[in-house]
Amino acid sequence: MSFKKLIQPLKDSLKSKGFDAPLPLQKEILSKIKGGSSLFVTAPKDSGKTTSIIISVIQKLKTPFEDAPRALIFVKDKQAALDLELEFNAFKRGTDLRVYCAYDEHNIDIQRDEIYNGVDIVIATPKRLNKIFFLNGINLNKLQMCIVEDAEFLFGNNNLAEVTRTPESIGKCQYLVFSDKFDARFERWQESFMYNAQVIKQ
Repeated sequence: MSFKKLIQPLKDSLKSKGFDAPLPLQKEILSKIKGGSSLFVTAPKDSGKTTSIIISVIQKLKTPFEDAPRALIFVKDKQAALDLELEFNAFKRGTDLRVYCAYDEHNIDIQRDEIYNGVDIVIATPKRLNKIFFLNGINLNKLQMCIVEDAEFLFGNNNLAEVTRTPESIGKCQYLVFSDKFDARFERWQESFMYNAQVIKQ
């Protein structure tokens, strides 16, 4: 998939950042993601995984719509959430999409209220997302994309169980998991909510 097929605000942002053409990984996966496929994507650092997430989410959501989030991205910790939010803000100019970070070090009641006020994209640590959900602080019924960035972090601090719990609460959704390498423990997801997912390795 070439950048020519993206919405104009994305094309403008990519151009301003000096991205003239997709990287090999992006060329392989962007059209699959646009088509709605669920993917396990394993590729080394600096291959364009994070930018692929940002491009795909913005391209799919395009503009704000209602109050419930349509994309949920799980990250390792507060710093990863804030870093990804900065990247989104750099690419989403001209779309007015609302990005929100939910992490453990912030007041949960404030987070619940701010999410309730309306967001399109939630970037969250697994434990905090589930706490907010069980407080009825987030509506996942409109979710279209559920994504895990740098998924290696899942295999510590019970994060795998926390993320596995989320699909039990949502309907039909596109799942995207990005990591440096494929872990055999992901086979449990292939047997349940990601049974039709493609595995893309670079």
